[in-house]
Amino acid sequence: MSNDYLLQRIITDAKTLSGKPIVRGTRLSVEFVLGLLASGASYQEILEEYNGLTQEDILACLLFATKSLETTTFMPLSLSEA
Repeated sequence: MSNDYLLQRIITDAKTLSGKPIVRGTRLSVEFVLGLLASGASYQEILEEYNGLTQEDILACLLFATKSLETTTFMPLSLSEA
């Protein structure tokens, strides 16, 4: 499965969730799916809870986040002493 195929599963629409990236065919944002994973939910738990979501959709969310971070510049908010 190619990255392009996975990324086509993520869309933005100004009329849905104020334009946040979502999984195609759902109202589930990439941010929400990543939050579930970050809180410890397994792929299986997420798939059981959200009918219509697929493993490819979860992978697409992870890939979207990865690609988004590739072009992000991070700057420290404050200098901390080491």
